[in-house]
Amino acid sequence: MTLTISSKRSSKAALKPSSRRNETAGSSAHVDLYKERNIIERFFNKLKKFRRVATRYDKLLVNFMGFVKLAAIAIWLK
Repeated sequence: MTLTISSKRSSKAALKPSSRRNETAGSSAHVDLYKERNIIERFFNKLKKFRRVATRYDKLLVNFMGFVKLAAIAIWLK
C-alpha cells in the first residue's frame, strides 16, 4: 500500500505565525532588559547566601531590613 499526497488539495498553515517570529532575535531592547534582570537575579542569589537573610531569624521588619542593607553593602564592597 502506498500513500500519495493529492496535488489538487491545497494545504494551509494551521497556526498563524506569531509576532515574536518577526522580531529580530537580538533586538537591543530585549538584550538590555535581560542584562538588567540578570544583574538583579544574581544579586538576590548572593544575598540568599547570608543565612540570616535566607531564614529570616529576625521577627521585626526593621531588624530584618537592617541586616539586608548590611549584607547588600558587604556584597557591594566585594
